[in-house]
Amino acid sequence: MSDLIFDESTILLDLESDTKEDVLTKMGSNLVDKELVKESYIDAVIKRENEFATGLPTSGVSVAIPHTDVEHVNQKTISMAVLKEPVEFGVMGDDSETTPVKVVFMLAMDQPHSQLTLLQKLMQVFQDEDTLQFLVTEKDKTKVKDLLTEKLAFEGGE
Repeated sequence: MSDLIFDESTILLDLESDTKEDVLTKMGSNLVDKELVKESYIDAVIKRENEFATGLPTSGVSVAIPHTDVEHVNQKTISMAVLKEPVEFGVMGDDSETTPVKVVFMLAMDQPHSQLTLLQKLMQVFQDEDTLQFLVTEKDKTKVKDLLTEKLAFEGGE
């Protein structure tokens, strides 16, 4: 995953939003501004989230992993946001339920298969309550980036 963009510019801390659509729009707009995704990415990721919810209730902090199709992506990237206040997202696999999401990992992959490996690594992070607590309390983007880079093993390929 050496060509993956993940740095302080794609990390948003204390993001203020009232709805999942607003969260996705703000995160997506940040990626559009950096020309990492196409303008169409924002509508596509919102549409997909409404059809296939990505909220995951975990033992400590609920997370969401919104993503959409590769044709909306210019450069493989991950955006991560810690929300100032939790926002309700539909639960993955059960759209009649919602969960108060505090951490969002927005994925923009340029190959369909690259998403699977990354999702598997993210699931390991989500199961680590200490890591999630660190992410929601840390205010230094570089420390957040360094921890996730290590946990997701971005350096050195897949």
